[in-house]
Amino acid sequence: MKVALFPGSFDPFHNGHLEIVERASRLFDKIVVAAMRNPQKAGPLFSLEERQKLIEMSVAHIPNVEIVSLSTLVVTLANELGASVIIRGLRAVSDFENELQMAQMNRELSGIDTVFIPTSAEFSFLASRLLREVAAYGGDVTSMVPGPIAVAFASKVG
Repeated sequence: MKVALFPGSFDPFHNGHLEIVERASRLFDKIVVAAMRNPQKAGPLFSLEERQKLIEMSVAHIPNVEIVSLSTLVVTLANELGASVIIRGLRAVSDFENELQMAQMNRELSGIDTVFIPTSAEFSFLASRLLREVAAYGGDVTSMVPGPIAVAFASKVG
């Protein structure tokens, strides 16, 4: 069984993330989406537990997806899960340099390869940081996130 790990902070999980999960689910037997704490980012909008539950609701239509949370190295979790690859989405060329460096580090640490899946052009502008900012100023992001997240956004930022 080919298991792929898709880690990210997912604060919030948006339609670009969902597209990557849907596409990866056709390539691998099992996809594990791992919501993680990112110590480099300021306080999250959604708690880790909220993110995990929201992602579960957002991917409920995909039978071969499991959701976990992560507070360790990505490669440690990948090894524990028996994942053969780490999935990373790419929005633009500018994402590639940082993602390549992480992929090389992960391979050096564990031997696990990273598979890059470019997002469709319709989602290439989406970034969780931008969605939080737009919502904080009263902008409507409901078309950019799965339904459960749109509802949660409304309750968080009004």
